[in-house]
Amino acid sequence: MEIYIVEQITEADFGCEETSRKEPMALLKLVGDTTKYVEVSEAELEKNGIKEGKKVIIANGKVLKYVRVVAAVIRSKNENGEPIIFATQRGYGEYKDGWEFPGGKIEEGETPEDALVREIKEELDTEIVVEDLIDTIEYDYPTFHLSMDCFFCKLLSGNLVLKEHEAAKWLTKEQLDSVDWLPADITLINKLF
Repeated sequence: MEIYIVEQITEADFGCEETSRKEPMALLKLVGDTTKYVEVSEAELEKNGIKEGKKVIIANGKVLKYVRVVAAVIRSKNENGEPIIFATQRGYGEYKDGWEFPGGKIEEGETPEDALVREIKEELDTEIVVEDLIDTIEYDYPTFHLSMDCFFCKLLSGNLVLKEHEAAKWLTKEQLDSVDWLPADITLINKLF
């Protein structure tokens, strides 16, 4: 997978007023290890949030916005000593109500671990210790490509206050199928226990 920066977006019809095209097209100049020129409908650009200066990938012939995030698989034990993990239900956006591991986007200049500590503090008012990297999940949603670094974490302090999520649950291995996981998070489930 090659990641590109959208260097320039121009009108693909080059100013011609009459064209046989059914919809307006744009020509993207993509710069990465190589330079590519790709034609995309203006409707797709808007739908996928693709703009100059943004990162994209090409997957299955489509240009998708590239989104890099981190996720915390917070581990603990229940009253019976069984391992449990913390799951949250999204409270906003296109995938509202889906279940996921908490986390968020990596900001400029942050390491994935720093981003995860910051995101959990912002979303759950909780301090964590980031432990081992479990995996990096690569998943193509319809309008973007998600690259998600997933880490085991443990609680340091705080009460897991839901500031952005609708609900949360501690789940045992047997309870993992009791929630409706988002697609990218499902691929991580089998690696947890």
